[in-house]
Amino acid sequence: MSDQDLSSPRWSPTTKLVVAFTAVAIIATLLIRFYNLIGPLLLAFMLAYLFQPAASWLDNRTPLTWRWSVSIIYFVLVLVLISLLTLGGVGLIQQFQNLISLVQDGLATLPKLVDQISHQTYTFGPFVIAPGQYDLNNLLNEAVAFIQPALGRAGTLLGSLAGSALQLFGWTAFILLLSYFVLVESGGLRDHILRVEVPRYGEDVKRIGVELGRIWNAFLRGQFIVFLMAVLIYTFILSIFGVRYALGIALLAGLARFVPYIGPLVTWTVLALVTYFQTYKLWDMSPLTYTLVVLAFALVIDQVFDNFINPRLMGQALRVHPAAILVAAIVAASLLGVLGVVLAAPLLATMKLIGQYTLRKMFDQDPWPENGTPTAAPGPPVMERLQGWLSTVRGWLKSRKR
Repeated sequence: MSDQDLSSPRWSPTTKLVVAFTAVAIIATLLIRFYNLIGPLLLAFMLAYLFQPAASWLDNRTPLTWRWSVSIIYFVLVLVLISLLTLGGVGLIQQFQNLISLVQDGLATLPKLVDQISHQTYTFGPFVIAPGQYDLNNLLNEAVAFIQPALGRAGTLLGSLAGSALQLFGWTAFILLLSYFVLVESGGLRDHILRVEVPRYGEDVKRIGVELGRIWNAFLRGQFIVFLMAVLIYTFILSIFGVRYALGIALLAGLARFVPYIGPLVTWTVLALVTYFQTYKLWDMSPLTYTLVVLAFALVIDQVFDNFINPRLMGQALRVHPAAILVAAIVAASLLGVLGVVLAAPLLATMKLIGQYTLRKMFDQDPWPENGTPTAAPGPPVMERLQGWLSTVRGWLKSRKR
């Protein structure tokens, strides 16, 4: 069929190239101009993705329509947010600010403490440790110089959040409304939350959607459960030991689960400074003994998460190296702040997937070398994994009773 027979003439390669570059330029301009909207938009789509199974369950198990199911879920969510704001709210931010101030004061007095320790000798059975033979002061000064600016920025951020409550409420309302309308208009189908149609590439788009669903489903639900479990366990343990700012440190420990290596190290450092310099010590322990006991429990908790809970809930869904996630978290933090740290792992896995697809297409290779089958079969839902893990724990407890 010739161009004369078409109701709309075909574009020449030059026209296509000009249109493509123009579209890229427009998108880049919009991203730069509305940069502050990227974070809220990501959060809105994440909420819609997270609440889709719950709304689908209500829609299938009750006489409610899809719109009413979504409305009830968001009504409950708003009630929960209002309750949390009433119970904690600005008080929680104030606790974080006091925690940062205490850590900064501890860092200021830490050189004197290290100087005192370096002039003492410690004997543990046949082992004799003399810290004075090591140059600890230079190492400590470099560490303090690295940590103090980060704490200062964190304190400024928390202060701005507490001082701009109205703006925070506005963004929260925007995110909730946008995610509500996205989920309502999806009609109960997860594929309709974000639809992309490219002529002649329907199968590739579908396959990429399956892979992205595997990545984000494992991360959003698995990591969310890990975050909640870490916050609850840390809050319980630290409260038993009488550690100040237990909830603030527990939230820090939960966020640390998103950043390999550095996250737990920061939590342990903050926990050590708080426990050493706080007035109350459980059972009148010495400051050093009390700090070591609390750190030992924190280390055990993190090891349980790393070796048992995380593999159970997350598996190998993301398949990216922890060191790469660490670098991605640092880069994403400079672009999106705390949200960038949280989303660093799935964003990196997404970029890896798209990069592999693009590279194979550029070299005229099959983008899906496994004969069109998914690279990894989606594992069981996160709740089933959690139930399986709990069943294992119950079986172990029963065997211990016998």
